[in-house]
Amino acid sequence: MSSASEIDMEIRRIDAYDDPRFPQTALFQHGAFLVDGEPVWIEITSESEAVVHGQCFPQLLDEFRFYAEHITAFLDEQGALAAQFPKVELFDVELSRIQPSQFYVDEEKLRAVQSFVHSGRDVIVPLTEFKGRYVSLDGHTRLYAALRLGANTVRGFLTQADEVLFDFVREAQSRGVHTPMDLQLLPHEEYCTKWHAFCDEFLAEREQCTHQPQI
Repeated sequence: MSSASEIDMEIRRIDAYDDPRFPQTALFQHGAFLVDGEPVWIEITSESEAVVHGQCFPQLLDEFRFYAEHITAFLDEQGALAAQFPKVELFDVELSRIQPSQFYVDEEKLRAVQSFVHSGRDVIVPLTEFKGRYVSLDGHTRLYAALRLGANTVRGFLTQADEVLFDFVREAQSRGVHTPMDLQLLPHEEYCTKWHAFCDEFLAEREQCTHQPQI
């Protein structure tokens, strides 16, 4: 019987790269979580499979797949299938056809990503169609890493996006960011200051506009 209930389970993803409770590979892949305070990590082993180290809670898999929807088969530590989701279709896409939805890349995160991105085939990102091109919902650091390796194509899959994403796209385009080649690499502290401050202000302004009285 699970020690955490379906209702009040607390799941927190670990974003740091130096937490001694987890293996370094899990931290680099952003697959480390605390589930009701207990460390559980998910290690991606192929383009569609991952191994869960710890109890395989459905809520944990939902949280993980929010960032990695292409992972559809989860194995336990003994190699037995613990959970299966519908297969996600992957396709090759040229980097020049991808419109970023942000405009900065974090140097610290890039170093982590470079530990497992060795070619364009290692990069799988969520995309949505947009005016004959694609918008990347996530994975901008991996896209940048692929460029550093001289790749022309990566792999992607189609998923849903809400309207706020396209507000970010319009802002990126206004700043001259139209492909991953236009992303700006920043030191970690500068990235946190600029990107997080922008997001907070941008979303606050958007919320204020949403609640403006109609005339």
